[in-house]
Amino acid sequence: MRGLEGLRVLVTGAAQGIGLAIAQRFAAEGARVALNDRDDTPVLRAATASLPRVAAGPHCAAPGNVADEAAVERFVAAAISGLGGLDVLVNNAGLQIPSPSEALDIADFDTVLAVNLRGTVLCARAALRHFLGQGRGVVLNNTSVHETIPKPGYLSYSASKGAVGNVTRTLALEFAGRGIRVNAVAPGATLTPMNAAWANDPAARGTVEQHIPLGRGAEPSDIAACFAFLASADAAYITGQTIFVDGGLTLHADFRENWAS
Repeated sequence: MRGLEGLRVLVTGAAQGIGLAIAQRFAAEGARVALNDRDDTPVLRAATASLPRVAAGPHCAAPGNVADEAAVERFVAAAISGLGGLDVLVNNAGLQIPSPSEALDIADFDTVLAVNLRGTVLCARAALRHFLGQGRGVVLNNTSVHETIPKPGYLSYSASKGAVGNVTRTLALEFAGRGIRVNAVAPGATLTPMNAAWANDPAARGTVEQHIPLGRGAEPSDIAACFAFLASADAAYITGQTIFVDGGLTLHADFRENWAS
């Protein structure tokens, strides 16, 4: 895609799943990538080492907890130092903790919002300060189809993703006149470690996929392609949008058959 070669990109939650796929796609396009995960683990180091070499320079790891304000300041600074600057932030780190809402543990609720929402805001704030200094930059947030679709039993997750959608639109409007674009990608059912309970069980996977109009769960690379597009020069006139990469989940698949008229 146009304009990705040589970009300097920070991806949070990049040791596996969608985050790793995003890092791999940017590297394949010639960008340098800083991979973040909560801790400096062999998995994160292996993920970083697995990226293809690019002419612009080496990739790096930038571990730290996105929910911790001081840690965010440290690892964003480390990414900027390691890459020699920053052009794109991808807020990908996230988690979910299921619970019936009447039995919701507020500590778990706070944990999910701390990572999914607070982490997004903290990382965006740190990157925006840098982007303002150079007069340009891109923030990309990973939301979910549950930005708009309710997810009973996952109240904290749905609340956090709905809020991230609003954060995306608010920041996009606030910084549109200062050379900074802000967009989001909302994945549908994706074959990641977070979804291993159904992704690795053929019967459960079949049940999930029969609800998807395109008939299959997304590969992480399907999601990563949209992030690459939104960071590219081909998306230079797009800001404040959430693009749903969901195989048609948000099309209300029940209406494939005319039962309402």
